[in-house]
Amino acid sequence: MSALLSVEDHRARVLAAVFLLPAETVGLSDAAGRTLAEPVLAAHDLPGDDNSSMDGFAVRFADVASADATTPVSLCVVADLPAGTADDPALSAGEAARIMTGAPVPTDADAIVPFEDTAGGLADSLGTVEVHRAPAAAGAFVRRRGGDTRAGDAVLSAGERLGPFALAAAAAAGVDVVRVARRPRVAVVSTGSELVAPGRVPGRGQTPDSNATLLASLVAGADAEVDLVDRVDDDPAGIEAVLGRAARADVVVFTGGVSAGAYEPVRLALSDRIAFDKVAMQPGKPQAFGVLADGRLVFGLPGNPVSVAVSFEVFVRPALLALQGRAVIDRRIARLTASETWTTPPGRRQYLPAAIDLVAGTVRPATAGGSGSHLAASLARAEAFAVIPAEVSTVSVGDPLDVMLIP
Repeated sequence: MSALLSVEDHRARVLAAVFLLPAETVGLSDAAGRTLAEPVLAAHDLPGDDNSSMDGFAVRFADVASADATTPVSLCVVADLPAGTADDPALSAGEAARIMTGAPVPTDADAIVPFEDTAGGLADSLGTVEVHRAPAAAGAFVRRRGGDTRAGDAVLSAGERLGPFALAAAAAAGVDVVRVARRPRVAVVSTGSELVAPGRVPGRGQTPDSNATLLASLVAGADAEVDLVDRVDDDPAGIEAVLGRAARADVVVFTGGVSAGAYEPVRLALSDRIAFDKVAMQPGKPQAFGVLADGRLVFGLPGNPVSVAVSFEVFVRPALLALQGRAVIDRRIARLTASETWTTPPGRRQYLPAAIDLVAGTVRPATAGGSGSHLAASLARAEAFAVIPAEVSTVSVGDPLDVMLIP
């Protein structure tokens, strides 16, 4: 019996074959989920002016430094400054300007008095305002120009994912187009003569093809493009045909047909082009991977749905993110405590579909079936994968475990 390949060795083989996809320029409206190929540099200072962080009155601090409830200071309001104004009114001693949050602070002012600290409040648009509490110091409630970032500063780094916060940061910095990696094009292929389309009542010996739906969603969740979803019977000729239909793809992911059985179409068709290994993990021991002559990456995953989910998370997802130049290619890992006892397979790292309680800091099997690779319906209850080392045979209540968090 051949020795099992470690998870790390198989993953290293996969990542060593990854190439960086070319970059393209897109507008921010089309950039959600994309990976930056170049840093985003601020086009201007942010904020662009000294501006007010409060609704109130722009003042000269020296005029109001002594103000308190018993000895208020009266100021003459000479200007009204809404957000968006370009006005810069002159303020002499004893004068103030009513100002709204975000409006530029007059050059002659050096502090803001919030309206709550005045007698008249915001009703005093022009006239007199009584200040009955002094600001703490000059500069109070003033957002300084460039306090967030300066023109030319890197707002976002190459390799970052453009999620909502990152897109907002780019927009705030005056950027409307970005250089991003092209999305990987992925073909998803289920194999097995027993498979029928979801919604069709399976006959004897048949089963619904859930893997195509699972993988298409996982691929999209890795910010890649699903280029083809297909299904082939247990016929090696079907593998060659589907490779032809997947000519545009950067990555082809097969499920099923990679083990040692008599009807394994992926192995029969591709054993001379990609490697078939047994990896020391459970579920997901049979794995295949290689690079075709035209440069396409080919993954052969086991056919059982839980094995597919685990194999994708451990091997395929990191490769798809690396193709995009993503700086972080791994899921977040939390250290949680087991709240139940269960056994693990000897000599193999277990990836257990798990339910977690982040408040209590605990993890437990998502179902009574544990990590049974066929438990397709039960997979929906999993919020994470508990990762149990190969040398551990039993997990006991209170044991600390690494847990791969899955959004």
